[in-house]
Parts: sequence; structure tokens; C-alpha cells
Amino acid sequence: MKSSLLAAALAAVALAALPVAAQASAAGSVLTFTPAPEPEPSEMVPVEPSGAPSEGPSEGASEGPSEGPSEGPSEGAAAVPFGPGCRKLPETGPGSPVEIAKEKVATAVEQSPLLSQLAEALKKSELVEQLNSSEGITVFAPTNEAFSALPQDVKDKLKADPAQLKKVLTYHVVSGKVKPSELQNGSLETLEGGKLTVKQENGEYTVNDAKVVCGNLPTANAVIYLIDKVLTPPQ
Repeated sequence: MKSSLLAAALAAVALAALPVAAQASAAGSVLTFTPAPEPEPSEMVPVEPSGAPSEGPSEGASEGPSEGPSEGPSEGAAAVPFGPGCRKLPETGPGSPVEIAKEKVATAVEQSPLLSQLAEALKKSELVEQLNSSEGITVFAPTNEAFSALPQDVKDKLKADPAQLKKVLTYHVVSGKVKPSELQNGSLETLEGGKLTVKQENGEYTVNDAKVVCGNLPTANAVIYLIDKVLTPPQ
């Protein structure tokens, strides 16, 4: 009798120790267990791992093209150089649009690999300091190719006569920062005292008979327009 009571007590203790989710049933002296039912899929809440990358597009900086030299002129804060000759400018380093914009105009000319002959002429005519100290001017800068196209006798005369060289160079300088829209049709007065005839036709800008090959290059105190000929002041 005592052994039967002890067995019953042990069975009760074993049942109390089982998880609540388990169901117990007794069949004689053998216990069988039915596990708690699995939750339906609709009742399960997915758990996303923390820090998982989003699959949607991020709202960050635009991946649009960066600004650079263009074929057509633009003005204002977004103004950039224009013209086919701008492709010859270095993209970085001395002579690039970014570096030219930091320098005074004569210093910028000296840095440009396309304007080394103009830089030499400015030094010879003692115009470097005058141009660098001027505020708000425009320089129509003949390229190296333009200087190379001059007849040799003309080059020799200019080298031998600094006063005449200065007269020719100041004929390429205009007071004020000239915008592309001001080159449509008209005339500009130069530091030399003569006038330049400017016009735009079929997207091509000309100064007298010289073409603008790269325009609207800002410097710290001026604007540069590269031209393909050396301009001759009227006699």
C-alpha cells in the first residue's frame, strides 16, 4: 500500500515538472506526450536582422554628370568655359580651369601651356604687373598657334620694339568682365584705345577676324577668351 502511494506521488511530481505547452495523458503505467501545436505561418512575425542594408535606392547625392568645359556658353554662377579649344586645356594642375580661376590673369596666362608665347610677350612688354593689379578686365588671348602663324618679320619687329609690342598686346585687353552675351554683335573699346568688332554667327564667336576657340575662362580678376589670331591695332 505504501509503495502504491509512493509511486502515485512520484508520478504527480513528474507531471508538475513538464512544460505547460505539453499535454500529458496516462494509459496505464505508460505516459505519452503530445507537443504543443506549431504556430500557423500567418501568425509568425518575421524578424529582420539589425543593420541589414536597405534594398531600395538611397536618397543621397545625385550621380549626374559633373560640370566641365561645354560647347555652348553659359553665364552666372554656373558659368563654364565653352568652345572646342577647351578640350586642349589640362583637366587638373597648372593651366586647368580650376587652377586658372585662382590666379590673377597674367599669372594664369603664364601657367597655361597653350599661352606660353603670350606669357613671354607680357613679360617683355612689362604688362604683367599692370594686368594682375587691374580689377575686372577681359583678355582676348592669342594661343601659341596664333603667335606661330605670324610672319617672321612681324615677330622680329615686335621683339625689337617693346613699345609697339605693348600697343599690340593692350589692343587685346578690354575693361570689364565681358560675358558671352556681350559678344553677340557690337564693338568693345580696348586699353590701347582702339575698338574691337565682335559678333556671333551660327554659334561661332569672332573678335575682328579671329575666332574664339575657348571662351569664358574666369581668373581671380579677369575673364580670358582664347583666340586663334593675333589682333593688329589700327594704324
